[in-house]
Amino acid sequence: MNKIKILIADDHRLVVQGFKTIIDSMKNFVVVAEAYSGVEVIEKSKATNPHVVLMDIDMPELNGLQATQKLAWLNPNIKVVILSMHSEKGMIQAAIEVGAVGYVLKNIEKNDFIEAIQKVAKGEHYYSSEVTKILSEKTGDPISKKQLVKNDENDHELTEREKEILTLIVDGFSNKQIGEKLFISHRTVDTHRTNLMRKLGVTNMAGLIRYGIQHGYID
Repeated sequence: MNKIKILIADDHRLVVQGFKTIIDSMKNFVVVAEAYSGVEVIEKSKATNPHVVLMDIDMPELNGLQATQKLAWLNPNIKVVILSMHSEKGMIQAAIEVGAVGYVLKNIEKNDFIEAIQKVAKGEHYYSSEVTKILSEKTGDPISKKQLVKNDENDHELTEREKEILTLIVDGFSNKQIGEKLFISHRTVDTHRTNLMRKLGVTNMAGLIRYGIQHGYID
């Protein structure tokens, strides 16, 4: 039987080693690469052509959502399972939007972890029971509606340049690439990104991408 080739992506080495130990105990699994940033995920996926990528969200350079989207473009045969502590419904939906075929939380049991890898390798989707429950929850409560109105108001505060940059961020471009496309310096792009986070009330790139996907900033 051919082994399922797996790439583990997480910026915490202890986390990577923990999951690698589990995978190494399975005779039909093999870890072909470890990545500690989104950029490494892309580079090592090209070099090793894994069947499955176990992807954290909060990583430097490119975050997990950006890396997942890039992989979907580069090689749709690679199956991405998000392995994260983020249990927010919006984050899970954002991961699905960019091409993840599985989403599990890091407190997953060993047997469920193994099942997730086996299922996505066969072309199926896998969402842990906790994630499935979160996705099935209704979000029509007053707080959600209030937040939606707030987001719409924030959207009107964005300049045309900020909207342009947000679209490129959601599409997975780095600061340097955005600067080259728009003929501005990467420092100027970084300033726009900081302003976007402030205006939209998010604290990291994952939140910025989630907002962009939910509000249609996708080419």
